[in-house]
Amino acid sequence: MANLFGTDGVRGLANGALTAELALDLSVAAAHVLADRGEFSGHRPLAVVGRDTRISGQFLEAAVVAGLASAGVDVLLLGVLPTPGVAYLTGALGADLGVMLSASHNAMPDNGIKFLARGGVKLDDTIEDAIEARMREEWQRPTGGDVGRVTVHDTAVQEYVDHLVSTTTKPLAGLRVVLDCAEGAASDAGPAALEAAGASVTAIHAQPDGLNINDNCGSTHLDNLRAAVVKDGAHVGFALDGDADRCLAVDAAGNVVDGDQILCILATSLKEQGRLAGDTVVATVMSNLGFNRAMAAAGINVVSTKVGDRYVLEAMKAGSFSLGGEQSGHVIMSDYATTGDGVLTALHLLERMAVTGQSIASLASAMTRLPQVLVNVKGVDKDRCDSDDVLLAAVDEATATLGDEGRVLLRASGTEPLVRVMVEATSETEAHAVADKLADVVRERLSL
Repeated sequence: MANLFGTDGVRGLANGALTAELALDLSVAAAHVLADRGEFSGHRPLAVVGRDTRISGQFLEAAVVAGLASAGVDVLLLGVLPTPGVAYLTGALGADLGVMLSASHNAMPDNGIKFLARGGVKLDDTIEDAIEARMREEWQRPTGGDVGRVTVHDTAVQEYVDHLVSTTTKPLAGLRVVLDCAEGAASDAGPAALEAAGASVTAIHAQPDGLNINDNCGSTHLDNLRAAVVKDGAHVGFALDGDADRCLAVDAAGNVVDGDQILCILATSLKEQGRLAGDTVVATVMSNLGFNRAMAAAGINVVSTKVGDRYVLEAMKAGSFSLGGEQSGHVIMSDYATTGDGVLTALHLLERMAVTGQSIASLASAMTRLPQVLVNVKGVDKDRCDSDDVLLAAVDEATATLGDEGRVLLRASGTEPLVRVMVEATSETEAHAVADKLADVVRERLSL
C-alpha cells in the first residue's frame, strides 16, 4: 500500500479508489497510531470531523466516524466547514485529531481524507507512513462503554467565523466585495465572516447542492468572478476553492491578483508592522521570479520549498517564520492559523486596503510578474521525470538559453497523474516556445 498518502492526504475517485472500506480502515489506523504516540493517554480520545459539500462526503463521513468510534474515539461532527475551520476547532476544542473530507479544488467526483494532529497541524511523513503500515492489522476492539460517542457540534461555523473576525482590528466598512464560494465548504462561513468584519458582500456560487462544487467557479475558474466584480462596481473580488484553504483575488477592473502578489502584499504589510518573523517569507519553487525580485527590493528574505502547502508549513515551523504561501493562493499566516485559510487571507487583504486607503491593484503593483507559462502533460509516466537523461539535458539547455532573465521548472504533480512544465521568460512568446518544446520532449520520453 505504498504512496497511499499524497501531498495533501489521501485523494481519489469517491467510491472508486476511495471507498467507504478504505475510509474506515484509515480512521482506525490513524486512531491507533496517534494513541500509540501517547496523545490519548489519561483521557478518552476525541476527534473532530468536517467535510466539504460533495455528496460523497456523506458516506465517507459515516465510514470515518464508524472507524474512529469503533476504536474508542469520541467524535464531534462539525458538518460542512472549511479545512482551516476544522484545523482551528481541532485546537480550540482540545481534540486529539481532526479529519477533513475534501478533494479541495478537484472536480466533484473526487474526494479526499486529510488528517490533522493535535493543535490542528497536518501529519508529517513519518506519521502517515505509520498509519499506512498499520492498515488492517489485528487489534483488540473495545466493547460496551469503551466504544466512542458521536455528537453533532452545531456551533462550528459560528465559532470559526468569530475566530476569523477576531484576527482583524480595522473595520472594513465601505468596502464592497464579491466572494466566489466555489459552491463549497465556505458558502456559509465566508460571507458571514466578511460581513461581520464590516464589508458589504455579494456572494456568488454559494448555493451548493452536493454536485456543483468547483463546477466552473472558484479559484480555478475566475471568469465569473471577474465579470461580477466589474458589473457590481465592487472594490475587489475573492475566489475560494472547494475547501476554502486557498484564495485568489480580482481587482476592480477584473484583473487577477494571484497568490504571489497576495503574498507580496501581506509580507510587506507585516514587515512594516514589525511582525514578519525574521523578515522572511516562505514560498515554493513555483513562485514567479518577479516575486523574489519584489521581496529583495523590500528587504525581505525568501525561503523556497517544494510545491505543496505541507512543505511551506514545514519550512515555516523549522525557521519560526510567520508567513508563507503558494502561487495557487494557499497562504499561511501562522499567527492565526495552522494551515492555509482563504477567508482569513481575504480579510487581511481587505484590512490592508482599509488601513492604506489603496486599491488591491495599487497594492499588487509592488510586484511585476514575468510572463509565466504552465503546460500540464498528461498520459506520461510522471515517476521518471527526474531521472530521464535526455529530458534533463533538454531542461539544462533551456535553462542556459534563458539565463538570468527566466527559468524552467519541471515536476511531477503530487495530486494528479501528469507532469508540469513551467517556464518564465521576458516575453510570453519566448516562454510559450520553450515550454511547448519541453512538453514535446516529456511526451516523447515519458509516454506510457
